[in-house]
Amino acid sequence: MPASSPRPQKIAIVGAGMVGLSTAWFLQEHGMDVTVFDRQDVASGSSWGNAGWLTPGIATPLPEPAVLKYGVRAVLNPSSPVYVPPSADKFFLKFVAGFTKRSTMPAWKKAMGSLVPINDRALAAFDALGAGGVDAETYEAKSFIAAYRTEAERETLLEEMTHIKEAGQDIRFDVLTGEQARAIEPALSHEIGAALLLHDQRYVNPGVYVNALADSVRARGARLEIATPVRWIDQDPAGMSVTTERGETEQFDAVVIATGAWLGLLARDFGVKKVVQAGRGYSFSVAMDRVPNGPVYFPAARVACTPVGDRLRVAGMMEFRRPEAPLDRRRVKAIVEAARPLLAGADLDNRKDEWVGSRPCTSDGLPLIGVTANPRVYVAGGHGMWGITLGPVTGQLLAQQIATGLVPQELLPFSPTR
Repeated sequence: MPASSPRPQKIAIVGAGMVGLSTAWFLQEHGMDVTVFDRQDVASGSSWGNAGWLTPGIATPLPEPAVLKYGVRAVLNPSSPVYVPPSADKFFLKFVAGFTKRSTMPAWKKAMGSLVPINDRALAAFDALGAGGVDAETYEAKSFIAAYRTEAERETLLEEMTHIKEAGQDIRFDVLTGEQARAIEPALSHEIGAALLLHDQRYVNPGVYVNALADSVRARGARLEIATPVRWIDQDPAGMSVTTERGETEQFDAVVIATGAWLGLLARDFGVKKVVQAGRGYSFSVAMDRVPNGPVYFPAARVACTPVGDRLRVAGMMEFRRPEAPLDRRRVKAIVEAARPLLAGADLDNRKDEWVGSRPCTSDGLPLIGVTANPRVYVAGGHGMWGITLGPVTGQLLAQQIATGLVPQELLPFSPTR
């Protein structure tokens, strides 16, 4: 809202994932009355089965020069870590054109510079939620290893670390041999010949965490309307009206659209022209002879592994297709075959919790956070792979903007109408 407008008191949040619920929680800190709508359930989008990393040090823009190295033939292969199926959809073609244009080093450096200020506040926002009573743990990574077969493969990440530091992002790491990495993490196979050990990282079980966040929001007085899709949002003389698929309409002072990969369906009517494309990721869990002490990352294979209780969650793929498409077992097989030679003691043939979720990606690799062309409608989404890491700080800063009418400095590069 403009600084001169009355402060809104009754807010609708559309979307019950990490971003929407974090926004609701921090709006409650400002004394606002919150109702959260979701088309399915809490954490039903990309929040449930992802890797759950809290790694602001490596929260980087998705469009990067390395993506272009795959080439057209590679990205059209269903087994490729980055899969782009042929499509004539105009929004998809617009996204791919913009994504390709920004997959250059100058564009990456500019986008990285925009992310650094919000990255720097990410972990403190989790601490604020914990101090405020959100009953879910953020785990300190006893080890966080990025592992490679060869030193030559590792050079890509070392170069990226240099660029991350040059952008002003704080990241500490040690360079390890394969033997040193296995001494720290025996779950690495003898195929691993080089690694990096990242410091000061955390992780969560994302489904558990987001459900605990929902419990806290509800306990603090919010209403959660689950399995209640929002059909449309309209302005009227009293403020904004939200109409659900059941035909029920309710009045609010302001609305926040935080619907992840579906963000464009509602936000486009309010001047948000940037395409939000589903970048689908897959995961499953497996039993291990010894569960790793912390996350394990295989960047060359684009496979991310995270301890979840007594099992290991194995995640990967970036599949650009519609979010409603069914799980494609070829992607699961591709992750299995990529991980098999790199993990020791993993029962990859007896998988549980096979899952696909749609990350909301933008062509410039930056989220959409802030007010739209309508001063009563806000957007929070488009974080790509970093919605868990940046969800709480997004909610904290957006709630501050809604409460004060002033845009926090950290949000200036993320205007939804850019």
